[in-house]
Amino acid sequence: MRRRIYGFPLGILMCSAAYAQSSVTIYGLIDGGISYVSNQGGHSVTKFDDAIYTPNLLGIEGTEDLGGGTRAIFKLEDQFQLGTGGMLQQGIFGRNAYVGLKNERFGQLTLGNVYDFMSISLTQKGDSPSVFSGGLYSFAAGPFQKLGIPQNATGWFDWSRTSGIPMNNSVKYESPVFAGVSFGALYAPGGVAGSFGSNSAMSFGVNYGAGPFGLGAAYTEKKYPGSSGGSPQIPIRNWGIGAHYVLGAIYMVADIVTVRNLLSGAGAWAAQAGASWHITPAWSLGASYMYMKGNEVLDDNHAHQIGATMNYSLSKRTMVYVEGIYQRANSGAQAAINGIMESSGSSSNASQAIARIGVHTVF
Repeated sequence: MRRRIYGFPLGILMCSAAYAQSSVTIYGLIDGGISYVSNQGGHSVTKFDDAIYTPNLLGIEGTEDLGGGTRAIFKLEDQFQLGTGGMLQQGIFGRNAYVGLKNERFGQLTLGNVYDFMSISLTQKGDSPSVFSGGLYSFAAGPFQKLGIPQNATGWFDWSRTSGIPMNNSVKYESPVFAGVSFGALYAPGGVAGSFGSNSAMSFGVNYGAGPFGLGAAYTEKKYPGSSGGSPQIPIRNWGIGAHYVLGAIYMVADIVTVRNLLSGAGAWAAQAGASWHITPAWSLGASYMYMKGNEVLDDNHAHQIGATMNYSLSKRTMVYVEGIYQRANSGAQAAINGIMESSGSSSNASQAIARIGVHTVF
């Protein structure tokens, strides 16, 4: 449940009629629990871990009715670490920070720090199996330590960008829905004098929905700066496609995601399928299977991963859950489940497993 704070009442004489139809919402997600990792750098470990089922978020969003079907909108959102209370990203609102305009007929334009369409068109539209089978641990990582993605916690963390990685300094457009179809585009200028494309990013997405069926596709390319020694830009390219179908209490979903480091040539893809079954209003079960494959630059490494989660809702806001993830890579590779952020997070051998119990709430 979100707490809503509305504009000042008419007793304040300077308020206009527009403010009476404006609102500001404070909202949040909180997830915490205990995880057992079978092999982290050669040793098993039991630890407190948070932001797994969903990220821990604290946000403020607002809207102002400008008339004629147009609204001014904004969002300021921070991700924090539950275990320490510290902020996870740089700045106060490192997860989302934007302002924009939204019109019922013409769509939405936002400016600021936003998600690209690998997250919007796949994950947020319900076309990513990872969401239904354990959250962060279920997104693609794998034995691809040579991917070398800059400004990345491990260099291969969530290489598909589907768990939601913010794109700074962006201009993003999202269309309304036309006959079930919607689309969007994003561009982030690099701001480098004399070189228009340096450090820039672009992203595109398209979605289709018809009753119980949905389909989404996305493309993102981000150019990272080279080293201080003057090395070339490091472009990282992603694309993906996903689909879902709802059959009664069962939500079925599958996707294919890819990554390529255009400087080194390292590339990988992952195919994942899963389902969520609402057994009763309180109980639900989710499961998925994923196959990941790297190219020759990544030593042709590959891995299989399965995951499952059982959830019990204590209320409309709060639930408890247990989940398990197992990854098996090829001989000689180091298995690496997503979301283990320590530098020694990879397994010392070809297998890695995680068991977790947690609590999740929203407000």
